[in-house]
Amino acid sequence: MEISNCMRLLRRILRASEHSWRTASTWAGRSAQQSLGGGRLFIGCRRGNVPLRCQRSSGASVSHCTALLYKKHGDPSRVVECETLPLPSLGDRSVLVKMLAAPINPSDINMVQGTYAILPDLPAVGGNEGVGQVLEVGNKVTSLKPGDWVIPRDAGLGTWRTAAVFSEATLASVPKDIPLLAAATLGVNPCTAFRMLSDFEDLKPGDSVIQNAANSGVGQAVIQIAAAMGIHTINVVRDRPDLQQLSERLQAIGASHVIKEESLRSPEMKDLFKKCPRPKLALNAVGGKSATELLRHLEKGGTMVTYGGMAKQPVTVPVSALIFKDVMVRGFWVTQWKKDHAQNEGSMNEMLAQLCTLIREGKLSAPACTKVHLEDFREALECSMQPYISTKQILVM
Repeated sequence: MEISNCMRLLRRILRASEHSWRTASTWAGRSAQQSLGGGRLFIGCRRGNVPLRCQRSSGASVSHCTALLYKKHGDPSRVVECETLPLPSLGDRSVLVKMLAAPINPSDINMVQGTYAILPDLPAVGGNEGVGQVLEVGNKVTSLKPGDWVIPRDAGLGTWRTAAVFSEATLASVPKDIPLLAAATLGVNPCTAFRMLSDFEDLKPGDSVIQNAANSGVGQAVIQIAAAMGIHTINVVRDRPDLQQLSERLQAIGASHVIKEESLRSPEMKDLFKKCPRPKLALNAVGGKSATELLRHLEKGGTMVTYGGMAKQPVTVPVSALIFKDVMVRGFWVTQWKKDHAQNEGSMNEMLAQLCTLIREGKLSAPACTKVHLEDFREALECSMQPYISTKQILVM
């Protein structure tokens, strides 16, 4: 009798275990579809208040990851939480990636705040840029193999996590012989700088470019890429206590001239243009009066490209600049450029190859960075939102 009861109890336990396994499989499958599609994520389990680190199953497989997740928009230092997420199973055309490093960019902050042009479905993992290493690939993956370094082709993948399963089509391979931080910061700022220097004016060695926010990640990339092209840069920064140190640092990476915002409206600009020609191209990340002053110094027929609006003020174009100088006012968003060229992998790969060549030659380096461990993310988020910050926070996994 006791043996019979024990057998019945054992069968019930086995049935319950099988039901739990099927439920978990269904949950993971849905998570895979949403993660690879619209970006939705299921929140995983935690042990108490301590998030779990990545857990490895047999072989190189990873079943869970630690991720920086936000379930509502707001102040990043308040709404971003460290959670454990289950990873979906590996599909035929998907790739298991161990994230190595991921920066905190202004666009990442804006996404969490809910003010960016594109927003993922919530809950979402933060981060649009970073570098990871391929651990496993699906049966039909042809462009990647285990050990490769990869970066996102576009925004929205959620890179602030220790591991993820991505679609092959969303990743681009980068060489492993470039510095880690250069690879982690390759996909946004250098690409933005490269396209703006290439697509709006036919710049030749000896020409000039003027830009505000020159100490930003894009600004530093503009300085270095332009220097490699033999192009002068006039770099405008806001006045600050460490202005001399900042000026020396920008000059060390190739800046031709570093001036304060106030200098744009001073007679010293006439003396500056005795040393270099008036710029054909102006790059605006600020807006407001700063953008108007950049326009004032463009040569006849020049172009101003706006790619940011840090001042949160409209760009005002003087009528005289349009009539008598025939300037062009354009906009640029690297995310849109990537969408427009999504079917032409060659253009993206060619750009990355040229940038990586500059990195290998020592002509392009990562912006000034501070490496922060993932568990110290709140400190990193707060630092990223401070004024006059010239260093980029990089989360290392």
